[in-house]
Amino acid sequence: MLICRLWVRPAQFFFSPIQGLAKCCFKSFVVVASTGALMKTIETFPSTTVETTDMGIPLPDGTRLSARVWMPDDAMTSPVPAILEYLPYRKSDGTVARDQLMHSYIAGHGYICLRVDRRGCGDSQGLFDDEYSEEELRDGVEIINWIAAQPWCDGNVGMQGISWGGFNALQIAALAPEHLKAIITIGSTVDRYADDIHYKGGLQLCENIGWAATSMSWLSTPPDPQIAGNDWRKIWLQRLEAAPFLASTWVRHKDRDSYWKHGSVCEDYTAIKAAVLCAGGLHDGYRNTMAHLAENLEAPVKAIAGPWNHKYPFMSTIGPSIGFLQEALRWWDHWLKKIDRGVEKDPDYRVYLMDSIAPAVTYPSRPGRWITEDQWPSPHIATVAFVLGEDGLSKKHADNIVPVQRHVPFALSCGQCCGEYFPFGFGPGELPDDQTADDAHSCCFDSTILEGQLDIVGAPKVHLKLSADQSAAQVIVRLCDLRPDGTSAFISYGMLNLRHRNSFETPQDITPGQMMDVVLVLDQCAYALPKGHRLRIAVSSSYWPLVWPEAQPFQLTLSGGQVELPIRPLRSNDTYHFDEPEAARPRKIKMLRAGFEEKNRTTDPDSGETTLTIEADHGRHEDLENGLISQSHLQEKWTIHHDDPSSARAEIEWTRSMGRGEWEVSATVTTHMSTDTENYFIVQTLKAFEGDNLVFEKTMQDKIPR
Repeated sequence: MLICRLWVRPAQFFFSPIQGLAKCCFKSFVVVASTGALMKTIETFPSTTVETTDMGIPLPDGTRLSARVWMPDDAMTSPVPAILEYLPYRKSDGTVARDQLMHSYIAGHGYICLRVDRRGCGDSQGLFDDEYSEEELRDGVEIINWIAAQPWCDGNVGMQGISWGGFNALQIAALAPEHLKAIITIGSTVDRYADDIHYKGGLQLCENIGWAATSMSWLSTPPDPQIAGNDWRKIWLQRLEAAPFLASTWVRHKDRDSYWKHGSVCEDYTAIKAAVLCAGGLHDGYRNTMAHLAENLEAPVKAIAGPWNHKYPFMSTIGPSIGFLQEALRWWDHWLKKIDRGVEKDPDYRVYLMDSIAPAVTYPSRPGRWITEDQWPSPHIATVAFVLGEDGLSKKHADNIVPVQRHVPFALSCGQCCGEYFPFGFGPGELPDDQTADDAHSCCFDSTILEGQLDIVGAPKVHLKLSADQSAAQVIVRLCDLRPDGTSAFISYGMLNLRHRNSFETPQDITPGQMMDVVLVLDQCAYALPKGHRLRIAVSSSYWPLVWPEAQPFQLTLSGGQVELPIRPLRSNDTYHFDEPEAARPRKIKMLRAGFEEKNRTTDPDSGETTLTIEADHGRHEDLENGLISQSHLQEKWTIHHDDPSSARAEIEWTRSMGRGEWEVSATVTTHMSTDTENYFIVQTLKAFEGDNLVFEKTMQDKIPR
């Protein structure tokens, strides 16, 4: 059986039947993605399980949701707890291989596992409205109530998920359904506005339009006819007609209003009553949730922050992966079966302290070690401040600090070394590269050579005194490791829309020339900065193509500031160890055609226009267990003129197809976003085909004030 590695621009959330697996499987091990690490596969479990590919879950309004279920064969006579994963990503072909690895494993240890397609997605009936909508969360509560009432369930329910499933697990936990006793959330957020794929620091991420394109492509595919029967085509056309114009919705809600507050559990942490295990990667776009939950929840909570990208911790393409399924079993056993597995004695925060390493766009593994803090925030971590002066970064109480007075370059070329907002491990160029080129387009402050190691564990905070010559401006701050080999390695970053300097809810125009005191909290990190290295703070006014630029050029003037670093005392004997990764047997997938990937950046010497082109063909694959054949293709172009921020534009095209035998359908979604100095312009077109015949087409467009 051949299993190949795929790649796509990571924040596009592409899933394939073979996502997360690579090359081959043999004996009792499977190779995990591009890490080269071996995951032990388990063939024999304490419980013998039976699998149902389509169990119907009725909702009160008559809508039928479809669940793939793994169940111990004696559950009808000996009820057990149930674990729910609830997603829009198509259980029959989207996450089918990953589900096999996880849910078979957990079910084999005496649980019922249900992988449920969200309303209007995959094999479930109904129509999709929006991500994390009231309807989605209400349906989630109804699913939990239905599960708890079944004869095979003992009334105790857990919920788990990564990304979308991690979000709605937290959000449904905040609704406190009676039977939901515990959750596991991975790669999620507590704040849908300030720390999600749409906006960061009040700035619109380019992934906002990228995710709108990808969401539409997910909604463009039909249910599996083997499950939906003869109504599959009718259901498909209804979905296509009702597909929402999310790109318009997300761009229109540019401030932290009630739209984003809905589903943001930080609005009321006390609402969550279930026990929470939170995990995530320090190379992921969601780096902060583990610390936020560990600090703020009143319910039982434990957090694990690893060196991973946007993957489950047992199958990350950046090692070391951990025995996450074993950790999950400990969690479920304790909270759902009342078996003391010692989880309440686990440290509040287990985090991987990464060693300094030469920057690269791909890492098979990060050197470092696991450390623990029994409490979070840790009373052991102290703040060390460095002042920004004309001579660089100086300890706060150093003598002869020369006050700073510098202009921050306005350079739309800053950002080419940023990497992807959501690294998935699917291809080249995902991680931040050597920051030297971006540093050259920034205002940099360097420390002297360190005389001892600094272990930075937590969220650095940067205070700046600055002014701008326009009513709207942005600032991006990076924390970097200046290594003796001459490279500049990314540690963390933060960004701020300066109109949101006082409030994300109520923007306030800048008074040109007026000094502002602003604070940026950088992303959580765990980084061992060695003796002999230097620290750098790089201040920028643009970060394309990660952040959408302002409408007009502007000039920032920096007149002072300081960075506060969370420094953990040096310790050498507190290394923590996890078990090695385990999983159930892999799904049988056959590669029919290999894919390819390309990423190129070009600049027109005459016009000064720069274009980043990303193309990923994900090949063609057959699921040998259900017969579905799937393939997808993505192309993106991100273009900007070097001195005109209003020239920024994005062009994204997704094509997805699926089939079985002589039946094959496909859909193409094209998404364009451009601007002028006053407006955003969005055009999205959806076309669907049966074979070569066009069966549906619609175009949506909007002009939105900036």
